[in-house]
Amino acid sequence: MVGAIDLSGERSRLKTDMTKDVAAMDFTDDAKMTPYWWEASPPEESGTDALPATVDVLVIGAGYTGLHAAIQVARAGRSVVVIDAKALGWGCSTRNGGQISTSIKPDLATLTKRHGADTARGILRDGHASLEFIADFVETEKLECDFRVVGRFHAAHNPQSFEQLARSVETQPKGFELPARVVPRNDQHAEIGSNAYHGGVVFENHASIDPGRYHAGLLRLARDAGAVTIPHCAATGLEREAAGYCVTTERGTIQARDVVLATNGYTDGLSKWHQRRVIPIGSYMIATEELPTNVIDRLIPRDRIVSDTRRVVYYYRASPDRRRILFGGRVSHAETDPRQSGPLLRTELVRLFPQIADVRISHAWMGFVGYTFDTLAHTGSKDGLHYAMGYCGSGVGMASYLGMRTGQRVLGMPEGETGIANAPFQTRPLYNGKPWFLAAAVSMYKLRDKLNL
Repeated sequence: MVGAIDLSGERSRLKTDMTKDVAAMDFTDDAKMTPYWWEASPPEESGTDALPATVDVLVIGAGYTGLHAAIQVARAGRSVVVIDAKALGWGCSTRNGGQISTSIKPDLATLTKRHGADTARGILRDGHASLEFIADFVETEKLECDFRVVGRFHAAHNPQSFEQLARSVETQPKGFELPARVVPRNDQHAEIGSNAYHGGVVFENHASIDPGRYHAGLLRLARDAGAVTIPHCAATGLEREAAGYCVTTERGTIQARDVVLATNGYTDGLSKWHQRRVIPIGSYMIATEELPTNVIDRLIPRDRIVSDTRRVVYYYRASPDRRRILFGGRVSHAETDPRQSGPLLRTELVRLFPQIADVRISHAWMGFVGYTFDTLAHTGSKDGLHYAMGYCGSGVGMASYLGMRTGQRVLGMPEGETGIANAPFQTRPLYNGKPWFLAAAVSMYKLRDKLNL
């Protein structure tokens, strides 16, 4: 008697192959699993090869935070070395959506309850100052990075959220009013070509930028000021000494009087104190293939940056040349790769814009956002180690601003003090830098969004 043939493995293989084939249809033939911004501004592999033996200030991390700190310190005449574990510009400074806001998520009432009135107001002042700073900096330094004050349309994903948004605009705290206006659902097509929302609010002074070109401009300014920049030079050890720090790297050791830790969502065990306070969360993005200009004009007619009120938020915009849609968000419970996340993001994009149901993906990528337990960025000094991190997805403006303030603090300037520095940098029991709770939290938030809770 011939035994039964087990086809379960073959069925599994065929199912996997079919899934891959379906996913492949979402991508253009020449799709890239790298950021769209790298087309104009790829990460720099080159840099000074030799690691000096000593330096006044060592900056660990060559993103917005580290480069702004380096610019401040180098322009003051201090010797500065900036090192990065990868190519210069490899991290989230060139992987984000290029959206700029006032960067503070908790409202004044929440901050006051946590930290008292004076600190709360200082934190909000930092948020407003971050938006003003980056606009002034780009103009003063004449950076060519497609910086534009285009405004944000913050869309309500259900009627209750619209009512909450409308009330928040009407009750803005005195002294912290933002230019904002409520857009009811029957008027929202002037802002967005989608029926998926229930109105929203336009924040007139929020801005957009090409994050890759912006990073390239900062790198040039840091070098022009005299900073030495070294890619592929991961810091592997950090030892406190009487005269500063001895830092071990992949290219040898370096003695530094001051160290700036500017690693945000890529903070590792180099400083376990910081690692226990930053939650790395993957944020995923796609760029569509080129679309006709008149299609973009119908979808995002005023060139706004767009976000919504979901707890698991989506954020998107037109590319600076208004030929593509750049769309980002969290689409999986656990971390995944762009070939898996890309089709999921495309599904959500088409749900919002059925007009482009046939659109394909030209680029898909991800980066790690540095989140915190109180949804607030943090800066300060710990045992003589200066830091700024935890931007909670609002890092373009705040990383720039706090990087600049960190550089001033290293120099001993009173201007380097911030309201944010007065908020304690929290952790939680059993957290060691690996967000084991993330999948459960994302599932809960997705369910609450679905149930309109």
